Formats: sequence, structure tokens, C-alpha cells
Amino acid sequence: MKCPFCGHAEDKVVDSRESREGEAIRRRRQCLGCRRRFTTYERIDEIPYMVVKKDGRREKFDRQKVLAGLLRACEKRPISMGKLESIVNEAEALVVESTDRERSTREIGQLLMERLKKLDKVAYVRFASVYQDFKDIREFMDELKALLKAK
Repeated sequence: MKCPFCGHAEDKVVDSRESREGEAIRRRRQCLGCRRRFTTYERIDEIPYMVVKKDGRREKFDRQKVLAGLLRACEKRPISMGKLESIVNEAEALVVESTDRERSTREIGQLLMERLKKLDKVAYVRFASVYQDFKDIREFMDELKALLKAK
């Protein structure tokens, strides 16, 4: 394991424990070169879960990509990382529970939008505008009007 700070290849494990969900092992490591500490997570490597894109392509489900999209939508909004992590966990569970190990981006996107809609309306509109690929201001306004009527 290379140190993320200095690139030194040797380290020692200072602490090791199971994550809350029991799906990963969290290890605190200390670089033997610069003495700084960093955290690594180990997960079981298994058959990947796939996501079917709108154009029919398939790609591996990527938690970080989902979280990055949520973070962009929630930028400067009062939403904790814990809540976002919970939403990502739900999206991952949706894919994992699939019998054929794949889900469409439409299904995942719907789940994410439903959770954001309950959590923060501004973040929801931001996410929906990118996910639903609004072509013009009219589509954007239609979504806002629907959101206001739902109140």
C-alpha cells in the first residue's frame, strides 16, 4: 500500500475494525516513511453489479460516482454526509438485490430523486435537471410547478 502523502511503500496497521454494516474492514495505517496516518477500506471482491445505461451500455455500479452526483446536487445545502451515504447505500442495495445483478439507471435515478425530494427540494431540482436532461427552461419550470403543487 503506497502512502497517499509521500508515496512510501511500507506502512503498519495501527487499528483494524469492521465497518458498521459489516461489509468492509476499516484499517488505520501509519506510513513508515513520513509517519502520517491514513485509512483504507477492504471489501470482498466479487462478481460486479452492473448498471444498464440509457443507450443500452452496461457498466459496473460505482458507489463513488453516485455519491459524486449527489454531492454536486447538494452543494451548499444543509445535508449531512451521513444522509447522503444512507441514500447511496439504498441505491447500492437496489442493485445488489437484483436477481440478475443489474439495474437500469432509470430505476436508480428514480430512487435517488425520491430520496432527495424528501430531503431537500433544491437538491432534488438540481439532480432532476441533470438526470432528466431538461432541454429548455420550460421543462425546468414544469418540474418546479409540479413540485409546488405537491406542497
